[in-house]
Amino acid sequence: MALRIGIDFDNTIVCYDEVFVRIARAEGLIPGDLKGGKAEVRDFLRKLSGGEEKWQRLQGRVYGDQMDSASLFEGAARFLTRCRERGDARVFIVSHKTEFGHFDARGINLRDAARAWMMRHRFFDKDGFNLPGDALYFEPTRDDKIERIARLDCTHFIDDLEEVLEDSRFPAATRRILFLNARSARSGRSGRPTADYDVCADWREIEEAVFANA
Repeated sequence: MALRIGIDFDNTIVCYDEVFVRIARAEGLIPGDLKGGKAEVRDFLRKLSGGEEKWQRLQGRVYGDQMDSASLFEGAARFLTRCRERGDARVFIVSHKTEFGHFDARGINLRDAARAWMMRHRFFDKDGFNLPGDALYFEPTRDDKIERIARLDCTHFIDDLEEVLEDSRFPAATRRILFLNARSARSGRSGRPTADYDVCADWREIEEAVFANA
């Protein structure tokens, strides 16, 4: 069976954990002994007065002028390479990403920053992951993202946000895969499918879920 695999971008393909912690510490937003990554920084800031604005400003920096510092999640490159080598697995990147960050007076285009990052990581090179130019979709809202997944007729979709996979408008025929990353250590949900989707702690488990019977 031909596979049409949709993948979210931020915090699914791209890991920002170290970047969020480094910039938040440099700007004095978090204590130096705060443990964890993006999720812990977000949770800490949102408890502060004006914390949501602080968090959104930080996001704008990380997804904008600090994008170069982000890395591929471990195992994502192997997964994308396997898709390329199979020949019958088409990959689409579908992301809810606005053009500009909230409260960013510099006007850095977040979509351009993400494209440049992908080019540096050889997403579109023939001897890289070999994604065609029409495999990348940035959508302004979550609703648009879900509509795009349906229009692409994805057989699978991988995302780190439960609220995307659990949305009532999400296409029923698409197999849903939740990427937990570090959250698995706290939740204990690694590898355990729910009624609606598979739950994977890392990209090795995602690879097994997608290709086990393919």
